[in-house]
Amino acid sequence: MPIFDATATSEQVIEAFKSNIKGKTFVITGAGKPSIGSQIATSLAKAAPAHILIASRTLSKVQPVLDEIHAIDSTIKTKAVQVDLTDHESVRRAADEILAAAPKIDVLINSAGVMAIKEYTLDKQGIELQLSANHVGHFLLTNLLVPALEAASSASVVNLTSSGYLISPFRFEDWNYSNGKEYDPWTGYGQAKTANILFTYGLSQRLRHKGIAAIAVHPGYNGDTRLGSHLTWDDFTGISAIAVRNTGKEFVFEEPRFKTYTQIAATPLIAALDPGLQALAPVFMQNSAVSEAAEHATDPGSVDALWRLSEKFVGEEFRY
Repeated sequence: MPIFDATATSEQVIEAFKSNIKGKTFVITGAGKPSIGSQIATSLAKAAPAHILIASRTLSKVQPVLDEIHAIDSTIKTKAVQVDLTDHESVRRAADEILAAAPKIDVLINSAGVMAIKEYTLDKQGIELQLSANHVGHFLLTNLLVPALEAASSASVVNLTSSGYLISPFRFEDWNYSNGKEYDPWTGYGQAKTANILFTYGLSQRLRHKGIAAIAVHPGYNGDTRLGSHLTWDDFTGISAIAVRNTGKEFVFEEPRFKTYTQIAATPLIAALDPGLQALAPVFMQNSAVSEAAEHATDPGSVDALWRLSEKFVGEEFRY
């Protein structure tokens, strides 16, 4: 099990695990360019995967990524699938399309997401948008893709979260913010990112007997992706006070405060490729290593409660 530090790059990770990439099938959500997902996709292309599928809301942002993959290795099979993770009908159509194209999936990387949406917004199902895009859509998509994950000899699901989960636990008594009256952008983000970790633990516990591991990853921060392009530096100044209000603890950005474009893809790639993590899952990772997540993101009661609530959101039970 290779050891990396907080400055590891995607190139270093690919070199270390290239034998675990060759001939494999990868599905990545939200990999329009520029993004962590696009860096993951083009990094994987350097080690001869068989198939890379990208599920994204805007296919025009995916085409440059597919072009780059083909420039690296024209033998790699690629496919772009349109999906709006906030629309459950769209998610179900996308899952059907992915399953038809890839009956066996070795790695699913759920990297799509939104951050700190300023105005309280609901999806078409009536769910707050950050929770919908970051968690609920991925909950549905992942469960619908389980047959293809199960078809692999061993498979991994990597859910991108954020240290922003420390801003807020999951609000089980008021997940929709009293219809917006109690909403603020950072609590919305914190709840959604906590949900990513709770979902990871619930998924891994239910599927590890099928050879499917789930890992939650905080990739780090980089200003070149579009995730926070709608925010100003002033928008970040109130995070700590909001975290104290929600959790009783101040929020502190971990070091390194910023990572390069290739560094932010490193930890997700380790999670996807290191076979030593299969036996450890579910785990939370940051700075290229397994880390201990706060209790509110791993508490067994909360893990099960979110699974049941998520099933209600999507109108379907998933039992394994």
